[in-house]
Amino acid sequence: MHNSSLEHMQRLVSTYLSTAQNLRIVDIGSYDVNGSYRQMFDKPGWHYTGVDLEAGPGVDVVLGSPYRLPFGSASVDVIVSGQAFEHIEHFWMTWLEMQRVLKRGGWVFLIAPSRGPEHRYPQDCWRFYPDGYRALAKVGACDLVEVHTDWEPHPDPGSAAWGDTVGAFRSRGMSVMQRCGLALTRLGLAMQERKA
Repeated sequence: MHNSSLEHMQRLVSTYLSTAQNLRIVDIGSYDVNGSYRQMFDKPGWHYTGVDLEAGPGVDVVLGSPYRLPFGSASVDVIVSGQAFEHIEHFWMTWLEMQRVLKRGGWVFLIAPSRGPEHRYPQDCWRFYPDGYRALAKVGACDLVEVHTDWEPHPDPGSAAWGDTVGAFRSRGMSVMQRCGLALTRLGLAMQERKA
């Protein structure tokens, strides 16, 4: 995890979250390769769960699929994800699943690269710009409260290449129609995977 990502996440946490609230926080892509957000959420009344596709440091729950989160609908207050979406083939499916588990009024803090070298873990599929985050907000029953991209290289050499795109989204809650659409999309994806 590069320094600019840690700085961006710390700013989002400080700006939008209150330590006076009890919060259930889920970190998607929490495997600690070279850094973690976990310490930012070590506060009384905050309950952090790190999820990823394989067991390892920073992972509390191993997922069977990036498209299914083992949490009830509208049960999570905050979802964070940094340096994960570029590795998810069908990131929009993960996005919709995040919206399903998020409470109305809940937050998503999303950080993903806008550029940078290929880094397959296990694949490297995407780069993101502010308009991409705007599109996610439209499909995800949420408001994009802020978005920006680090167009200029960060002074830290380990961060300079990535050009983080940073967003804070606020949930409006998924409608019944959106949940039905999610179920149909999941079904279509499952059928495609069976054919492959």
